[in-house]
Amino acid sequence: MTTYLNVARYHLVQRVDYLVLPWAILVLVFGADAAILALLPTGHRANLYVGGLGALFIVGFVLGLLSVARSLPFGLALGISRRSYYLGTAVLAVALAAVAGVVVTVGQALERATGGWGLRMEFFRVPYILDGPWYLTWLTAFVVFTLLFVYGMWFGLVYRRWNLVGLVAFIAAQITVMLVGAAAATWAHGWQDIGHFFTALSAAGLTGLLAALTAVLLAGGFTTMRRLTV
Repeated sequence: MTTYLNVARYHLVQRVDYLVLPWAILVLVFGADAAILALLPTGHRANLYVGGLGALFIVGFVLGLLSVARSLPFGLALGISRRSYYLGTAVLAVALAAVAGVVVTVGQALERATGGWGLRMEFFRVPYILDGPWYLTWLTAFVVFTLLFVYGMWFGLVYRRWNLVGLVAFIAAQITVMLVGAAAATWAHGWQDIGHFFTALSAAGLTGLLAALTAVLLAGGFTTMRRLTV
C-alpha cells in the first residue's frame, strides 16, 4: 500500500493539475452559468438545470489520460512496476473522486438552502442522477468521477502502447460497437424497452451499474498495462 501511495504522491508533483485545476474550472463554469442566469428574469419559473457540473467530470477524464500519457515513462524509469503504477494511479483517482463527491454534496445542500443560489439555478443537482439523499449524491458523484478518470487512463494506455493509430482504432471500435448496438435495437424495435429499463431503474441502481462498468474499465486498463512497453 505504501508503494501505491508513493505513486499517488508522484503524480501530485503536478499539484496545479490535480489539486487546483478541477476546482478552478468548476468555479469558472459556475460563475459563467450564474452570470447568464442573472440576466434572465426569475419570475415564477421553475429552477433551471444548467449542466455546468459536467465540466468537473470531463476534467477527471483528462487527468486520467494525462496520468498515463504524460507521466508514465518517467515513472517506469524510476523503477516503479507497471502494476504498482497502475494501482497507485487508481488510488489517486479514488482520493480525487472522494473529494469531488464531497464538493458536489455540499454544493447541492447549499443550492437547496438558497433556492438555487437566489437565481433558481440547479448546478449541483442533476435530475435523476444526482437528485437523492446526500449519501447517494456523494456515492454517485464518486463513482462517476472514478469511472471517467479510469476511462481516461485506458485511453492513455492505448496511446502509449499503440500510438495514434491504435488510439484512433480504439475510438473507432467503440463507435462501431455503439452503432451496431443502436442498429440492433432499432431492428428489434427495442428502444422502448431500453427506455423503460432506465426509467424503472432507481438512482441507486444506476450507480451500481456505473460501478460495475468502472470495474470493467479497470480490468481492461490493467490488461493493457501489463503488456505495455515504453
